[in-house]
Amino acid sequence: MKKYLIQSATILHPESPLNGQTLDVLISNGKISEIAQKIDASDKNLIIIDAKGQFLSPGFLDINANFGEPGLETKEDMETGCATAAAGGFTAVALMPNTQPPIHSKAEVSYLMNKSRNNLVDIFPIGCISHNREGKELAEMFDMKDSGAIAFSDGNKPVSNAGLMSRAILYTKSFNGLIFSYAEDQDIAAKGKMNEGVMSTFLGMKGNPSLAEELMISRDLYLAEYNDARIHFSTISTERSVDLIRKAKKAGVKVSCDVAAHQLVFTEENLEGFDSQFKVKPPLRTKADQKALIAGLKDGTIDAIVSQHTPHEIEFKDVEFEIASFGIIGLQTVLPLALKSGLSPEQIVEKLAISPRKLMGIEIPSFDLGISANFILFNPLEKWTLNEDSNKSKSFNSPLMGQQLTGKVNFVCNNEQYLIS
Repeated sequence: MKKYLIQSATILHPESPLNGQTLDVLISNGKISEIAQKIDASDKNLIIIDAKGQFLSPGFLDINANFGEPGLETKEDMETGCATAAAGGFTAVALMPNTQPPIHSKAEVSYLMNKSRNNLVDIFPIGCISHNREGKELAEMFDMKDSGAIAFSDGNKPVSNAGLMSRAILYTKSFNGLIFSYAEDQDIAAKGKMNEGVMSTFLGMKGNPSLAEELMISRDLYLAEYNDARIHFSTISTERSVDLIRKAKKAGVKVSCDVAAHQLVFTEENLEGFDSQFKVKPPLRTKADQKALIAGLKDGTIDAIVSQHTPHEIEFKDVEFEIASFGIIGLQTVLPLALKSGLSPEQIVEKLAISPRKLMGIEIPSFDLGISANFILFNPLEKWTLNEDSNKSKSFNSPLMGQQLTGKVNFVCNNEQYLIS
């Protein structure tokens, strides 16, 4: 029987009476068996972890990540995706349906549920809103919900048809489902490669204006209000988007949203050298937008931080900026980016572990005795380098590759499985 003794860890769990206390925690056979100021360490079978200066929190949950399975396993398969997630402190991941075939029926949902069973990382499939992500007819949402789908989205394709989106919002209301809206008006965005503004003009690149996002957010807020149902906006990126959602929340609209971690640190200025590793969608915006996003996190307008993990083979990124694919890998770097943006460890735990579970209706892990341990240990001051050795993903499309980062996850525990780094 494996026993792990975590010594002198500071508990970070806003909903626990132990929050803020520095304690020893003993894990026996995957369960929390003792929590005390000092636990006897004489047992020779103990694996002792010195946690001084580190935080013990519930495992993170990412509600927007892409693996390649099924159909695109050369980008990321279940094994490498889960290893990447665990290394970043995520004990649970909600997967977008951007696969081949898409996750648009109970067959694909069941496949993912079975493939990920008994893993260190819990997998929650997000089913499609429309069949084949084509935006023409509703997918089998109720059947997918019954099979394990946690929410519904067409991934990186917006639902352009307002009538279809309204029906989807109303239909999922009947079983308390949640629609994820990817907010982009495709006619306005056109084929923009970066944010429309001073930098796009300077570089001579076709721009994707913030208006494209804000128009769709306005539309879907009205639809959610009209149907008196929930709506979630994933990966918002502009100042006005934050303002629209803030006002809607105050007005009683059932709305939530998240932001990708890279939007908190990088801006359009990072594209000056045409580095395709910074090519993401929605595009990196301005410093004013970034400031508004961080403020939105702090005041509760933005509910969660996501990785928007989007792996690509080298031939999709190591090409001219104009033709490079959108997206970066992000599961391992969410914590360092969130810390770099100025968020405190307490705020990070709220936006990565607590709030995402509340949104998804998933039980929040506790530190009660006798329960299955689902938590991570992280050091906000420890430095490490993302490189070929430390990267757990199949893909390497990150602008942080080769850089020294601050903030490291050193222990992960879930489903009676462990990761020590």
